[in-house]
Amino acid sequence: MKIIHKRIYITLIFILLLISGLGARLVQLQLVSTESFTDKKINLIEGSVKQRTQEMVVDDGRGKFEDKNGQSLTSITHNRLVLFPFLEKMKWPVQQVSEIVGMQPKELTNRLANAKTPVVITKELSHAQVERINALKVPGVFGIPLKDERPVPLAEHLIGLEAQSKQIIEEKYSDKLKNGAIKSTTPVGISGMQRAFDEFLLPEQESKLLYHVDRLGGPMFGIDVKYTGTANPYYPVSVRTTLDLSAQELVENTLNHYKLKEGGAVLIDIKNNKVIAMASRPSINKKDPFKKQNGSDSVENRLLTPQTPGSIFKTVTAAAALEQNKIQPSFTYNCDKSIYGNNVEEDHQKGQLTFEESFAQSCNATFAQLAKEMIISNPNILEQYADKLGLIQPVGWTGDVFHFEHFKQFLGEKSGRVWTNEREKKVPNAVAQTAIGQLDVKVTPLAVANMMATIARGGEKKQVKAVDALEYKNNTSLYTFKEHELKGDTINKATAASMQQLLKGVVQSEKGTGRRFQTLPYEVAGKSGTAEINVKDDIVNKWFAGYFPADDPKYAMVVVDLNTKSAISPTNSVFYDIVKGMYDLNTR
Repeated sequence: MKIIHKRIYITLIFILLLISGLGARLVQLQLVSTESFTDKKINLIEGSVKQRTQEMVVDDGRGKFEDKNGQSLTSITHNRLVLFPFLEKMKWPVQQVSEIVGMQPKELTNRLANAKTPVVITKELSHAQVERINALKVPGVFGIPLKDERPVPLAEHLIGLEAQSKQIIEEKYSDKLKNGAIKSTTPVGISGMQRAFDEFLLPEQESKLLYHVDRLGGPMFGIDVKYTGTANPYYPVSVRTTLDLSAQELVENTLNHYKLKEGGAVLIDIKNNKVIAMASRPSINKKDPFKKQNGSDSVENRLLTPQTPGSIFKTVTAAAALEQNKIQPSFTYNCDKSIYGNNVEEDHQKGQLTFEESFAQSCNATFAQLAKEMIISNPNILEQYADKLGLIQPVGWTGDVFHFEHFKQFLGEKSGRVWTNEREKKVPNAVAQTAIGQLDVKVTPLAVANMMATIARGGEKKQVKAVDALEYKNNTSLYTFKEHELKGDTINKATAASMQQLLKGVVQSEKGTGRRFQTLPYEVAGKSGTAEINVKDDIVNKWFAGYFPADDPKYAMVVVDLNTKSAISPTNSVFYDIVKGMYDLNTR
């Protein structure tokens, strides 16, 4: 009997301990570790709410990129009809809703069939239709403005990409991750300005439509739809770029029309040195943005990457010759000869040309001869003038922004170069090739556009801006990017004035390489360039760089077609159509 009683006591004690353990566990789940359960930091409250909530993300909360007039560059807002899945199991005024949106009732009910998440009807609604839908006050039926990605991305290489990256989160934002400000799944910038401005763009909170449902997925009547979003009047921040939406669309559409495969175009406002439009090709491979194409990532901005310029570089040689007083007005150069002194093919012979005619018709022999003469007294002459025109150093805006030292707007912009081997300055043939932008010369298209803007301004050098300001949600300023001068010496005003006349002659001359542009409504000044990349296969870089209107400069532009064939390159056609398009935009 005593043994039985002892067993009963042991069993009761065990049961009491078990109940106590379960109670302690419930206390831990319900009161103690509700927001940080186990070493995985599971938020139990959040998980519980998620189980009985249907939601629709309206805005991810990340900062946005806008053009200079405040228009979104990455998204378009449309009014849409949103239907929650539980409607399939209840009676709702489908006929009435269908009449408002102009669709058949069956179309709406078919979209709801077996839906697990809120359904967005893609037909765009007017403001009046949205008001009528919401006036019905039907649970699970809403008319709301939703943001869609632009069907054709704008300035995608400049703006860049965002994506989930646990590695970046852990490396850059470990503190924010620990305190719960962001999650390991929070999208971050991985290229372009998305990456450069990432710390300003990180989201505080998503904006959602929430609706509570019962265990069967039906609506809990009496509980209205809730909108959750940050109540902070300052966030998210907007990046106010210098881009003009209309000009950017013009450049993108023109490149697409002519199917330019590799290269791109950049358009700069000369007065304040701001980028108005920039488009690089090829387009980004969204599935694998860092996949190599022609030796470069698809995400790489070709306009920030040094390219062989060919005759574009004669602008540097010409500026040096003018400023060093190497030009004799009546002297002519034998343009039947190559840069090595041999006779060129008959169809490429140009006869005896003056310095001005040589520039207009892009005679190689003239600039090879001038460079060889100048380099005897100054071995560094070509790189000195390349630097004076802003072709060697990065030209994008850089400076200290809050605690960020040497903050760069153009992340990934590389430096140009003239020589890679100092000994070649003593080799006449190497000097001749360098003078016409071959051999080791490489410059970025952005720097070339900036060079044209510098000449148009009379020699004044400035850094190029792509962003004017960071703005809070309430439109007040967080930070304004002021104009910065580009460091280093520059050409004098007299040289700049002479260069302006030379660039005009390229277009105005009867035999100028830019004579095609004579018919444009804006007068153009500029320089063409054909850089040999692979002589055997006739592969070249085809350029045209210039500014317009020539007598009252407003815009500097570069168009470059990389690794192409000269005979089929659309470079001049792209340049022509963009200039005409800018005239139409400014006069409509």
